[in-house]
Amino acid sequence: MVTAVPRLVIAAPSSGSGKTTVATGLMAAFAARGLAVSPHKVGPDYIDPGYHTLATGRTGRNLDAYLCGPELVGPLFAHGAHGCDVAVVEGVMGMFDGAAGKGELASTAHVAKLLRAPVVLVVDASSQSRSVAALVHGFASWDPEVRIGGVILNKVASDRHEELLREALDEAGVPVLGVLRRAPQVDTPSRHLGLVPVAERRAAAVDAVAAMAAQVEQGCDLEALMGLARSAGALSCTPWEPPRTGARQREVVAVAGGSAFTFSYAEHAELLAAAGAEVVVFDPLRDEQLPDGTRGLVIGGGFPEVYAAELSANEKLRESVAALAGSGAPVAAECAGLLYLCRELDGLPMCGVIDATARMSQRLTLGYRDAVAVGDSALAPAGTRMRAHEFHRTVVEPGAGAAPAWGVRAPERRVEGFVQQGVHASYLHTHWASEPGVARRFVERCRTS
Repeated sequence: MVTAVPRLVIAAPSSGSGKTTVATGLMAAFAARGLAVSPHKVGPDYIDPGYHTLATGRTGRNLDAYLCGPELVGPLFAHGAHGCDVAVVEGVMGMFDGAAGKGELASTAHVAKLLRAPVVLVVDASSQSRSVAALVHGFASWDPEVRIGGVILNKVASDRHEELLREALDEAGVPVLGVLRRAPQVDTPSRHLGLVPVAERRAAAVDAVAAMAAQVEQGCDLEALMGLARSAGALSCTPWEPPRTGARQREVVAVAGGSAFTFSYAEHAELLAAAGAEVVVFDPLRDEQLPDGTRGLVIGGGFPEVYAAELSANEKLRESVAALAGSGAPVAAECAGLLYLCRELDGLPMCGVIDATARMSQRLTLGYRDAVAVGDSALAPAGTRMRAHEFHRTVVEPGAGAAPAWGVRAPERRVEGFVQQGVHASYLHTHWASEPGVARRFVERCRTS
């Protein structure tokens, strides 16, 4: 099947150049023109897709060539972009930065090549003038398979500054498709793991996205950008679809949401539903009981450390979670979910499902991981290999139970996480599209536990 959705990849020489502002603003500006815009994010980031969803009204999706493998990038893109007029893909870090020690794997440039998509380079021009031409020339010539179709200059100080930048880039032969002035009103607050998620500041986030859209609308040539998007090469692939079972009975799987648990890939809920689950989202900050008929529980990532007092105060829900886990029902917990299942977090009582304590740390743990299931669990049989991502500033002691969840090979060999009865709790974030059997096995355990 050939996918011909017009598409652009928004890249930058480095983090902090303005990719999120430009990508989100461009998505919103296109959507304001009545276009159906498909939003995507390169890499494992959960937060930016929330802003993309707000900008487009469509689910923000990740394209991660490490977690899912290069072979799934095109199909996952085609799945998300089906029926859309244009797709905008926000890159990650610097354009050629990918998985450490793995060459181009999972970089923005790698994904752009897999999608046969032209790239728009966002350059922070705040401390340069003519040197911008050398920088852009270097990025444009580094990999001839990556097509940089234009530049958007960000943080331009004045008309004179813009004139100098344009003169320099005329010599480089790369068109300027936009110029954005310094605009602090579009800044979004950050904390220890990046931007504050939309779910925690929805009204302010709506205003921020509107400001981004206005800035892009005013400073960028939307017609030229759309023309560039239409120049993307045809993509030959079959759109990804979650494998469906013939089960008639729908098992209720509760999925944690709300402000404390905002990290989830859209495909996980789709996979659970296709496997025969009725996915019901609940908020551990507000709901005092799990949804009626809950047979399984999924608690993804987020910021429980920010809401530890509120989570602890909801004693009825903590007891409900502990009772479900104690019954042997399947429970899948990643990172924040692991913290919530511990005895305590920063000295405050949590669910007590896992015999461990959690606390905030000054040390950032970050990186891709290669993992193998140490034993059988509700998610996977022993020996199952999955790629994962770890990203937190917390510590769980002990780091593994008597039956660990995963064996990890790098950066050091270790076991981590906890498997007990139906519980699988770990720091590692995984993308279930890479191993659809995870969702099928989980829902089947819901039926038999």
